Amino acid sequence: MNMHQAGRVDWVDYAKGFCIVMVVMMHSTLGVEAEAGRQGFMHYVVEFATPFRMPDFFMISGLFLARVIDRDWRTYLDRKVVHFAYFYLLWTAIQFVTKAPHFAAEMGWWGVLRLYVESFIEPLGILWFIYLLPVFFVVTKATRAVPPLVIWLIGAALEIVHVGFDVSTGWTVIDEFAGRFVYFYTGFLVAPWIFALAARVQARPALAGLALAAWALLDGFAVFGGWSTLPFVSLGLGLIGAGAVVSFSALLAKASLFDPLRFCGRNSIVIYLAFFLPMATIRMLLLKTGMIGDIGMISLVVTVAGVLGALAIWWSTRGTRLDFLFVRPARFWLTPRLALQPAE
Repeated sequence: MNMHQAGRVDWVDYAKGFCIVMVVMMHSTLGVEAEAGRQGFMHYVVEFATPFRMPDFFMISGLFLARVIDRDWRTYLDRKVVHFAYFYLLWTAIQFVTKAPHFAAEMGWWGVLRLYVESFIEPLGILWFIYLLPVFFVVTKATRAVPPLVIWLIGAALEIVHVGFDVSTGWTVIDEFAGRFVYFYTGFLVAPWIFALAARVQARPALAGLALAAWALLDGFAVFGGWSTLPFVSLGLGLIGAGAVVSFSALLAKASLFDPLRFCGRNSIVIYLAFFLPMATIRMLLLKTGMIGDIGMISLVVTVAGVLGALAIWWSTRGTRLDFLFVRPARFWLTPRLALQPAE
């Protein structure tokens, strides 16, 4: 496996970069289309990525868990719960500050306060991902004594019921747990096989390219044919799609292509936390001024602005008093900081 820097796996960074760009693209495109009242060509890209966008993100999140899951509970909770809780609470507060006037116009200031209190149990908007990850980490460690196949089958059943049969509770944490845990647990459970897949892809790139083309046709046919959310089909597409992203990323890493994507992967948490600020700003600017007429092109520009803007915000805070926005201060650590694994 290729290492770009000590302790990092190149294709994993490419995969994380690919997924975070897809996430920004989804929010940017759907936001632009909602404001404009019509769709553009980017809508079809977003739809194509739906079966595998979040499954791969969660699978990659579980990929290195086997290396740290047997740490003592205090250290584990510090790295896998407190770490994400810090950023969730901080950036939830930031989002409320920026959106409070809009919320107040709709529900009054008491409504804003109520919504903020509810955010402790019902994640606010895009931040549900880092709210849910600690839940996955705790559940996985707490069930270590249970046969892994049993846990995986339960996770698969939950996905089939939630996605395939459209059974929902209306609570984000419960519903997203049901729909996503199986992918996280798959990354944890079969990590050696996933790394072996990446190695085989890099050893036979031509064959891998043909397989990826076949997968793209299958995914497109399922999505645009209207059967990608059928029971069992959605789970299969999610797992196959996650494998396809791994394969695509392994090919990029082998050829050392598109380093900016790898950079985005190494800093995916930065992009995830901050992209809403430049995304919303550029979206409002473009739609109000009419500088660009094509909705698809606006969505593409907003996507790029979201990614680059988030990185710019992070870069501007490095080494300043504002670096707490992206670096957890020592006073919020439960245990001394140790050398971290790539996924930490």
